[in-house]
Amino acid sequence: MPSGSANKIPMKDGHISHLDPLWSRIKLDASLAIEQDQTVTGLMQQAVLSHQSFDLAVASRIASRLARPLLDYDRLYAQLSSLLDINPALAQAMAADCLAVLDRDPACTRLIEPLLYFKGFHALQTHRFAHHLWHMGRKDFALYLQSCSSEVFQTDIHPQARIGQGVFLDHATGLVVGSTAVIEDDVSILQGVTLGGTGKETGDRHPKIRKGVLIGAGAKILGNIEIGHCARVAAGSVVLNSVPHNMTVAGVPARVVGEAGCAEPARSMDQILAEKQLKID
Repeated sequence: MPSGSANKIPMKDGHISHLDPLWSRIKLDASLAIEQDQTVTGLMQQAVLSHQSFDLAVASRIASRLARPLLDYDRLYAQLSSLLDINPALAQAMAADCLAVLDRDPACTRLIEPLLYFKGFHALQTHRFAHHLWHMGRKDFALYLQSCSSEVFQTDIHPQARIGQGVFLDHATGLVVGSTAVIEDDVSILQGVTLGGTGKETGDRHPKIRKGVLIGAGAKILGNIEIGHCARVAAGSVVLNSVPHNMTVAGVPARVVGEAGCAEPARSMDQILAEKQLKID
């Protein structure tokens, strides 16, 4: 199910409507899970079936995972749900991200799984809330969410970083995204990736990842450079220069080793270099 289908999701009062097939499917998944194992009844009721919409369920799940004595679940959920009222676009982005996981992750067989279990999805949605807070001028609350997310989900995404929708963070552990980084729509990023600077320079200093890019595990992309749309960065690469669109780069330092191999690397998730690409000097 492609992430773009989220653009047609019905909305009501700023939230994803109960008529939306994504939310209906998730509620059905929850009911079936209870039938199969009553041990999870409490989880399914609290995290899914007690909510009126998908985006509110996401807010609840994030609040339950990041709640602390200084900011308990009730207060955190109230704050996050109020952000959804202010900015309905958050709900659309969340839905697109959830669909992207189902579309690209072979380990995901139900829409309920990213909502309940996948920390890459949770880290990304936490960033969406933090980013909105940052631009509201509520920077301390945004940085607090970033700090909690770093601790719980093992990711470090600065609240200022701009991230499009339909983004898939696979596993996500060890992901670092700098403050002036840009990640456009329909990008897939695996664990251990760094989108960082090259030193102590200030200003616009982080990578720009264009639409449809696939970034393999452990890749380090450093500096204010551009990874062109639908490019592919091989696992373990250190990228110090801009990458043309629809090309594959690999190595330390990375260099172009061939074409991307398909029209949409982020969706195909093919991380294997062709034999002819491996025969480089």
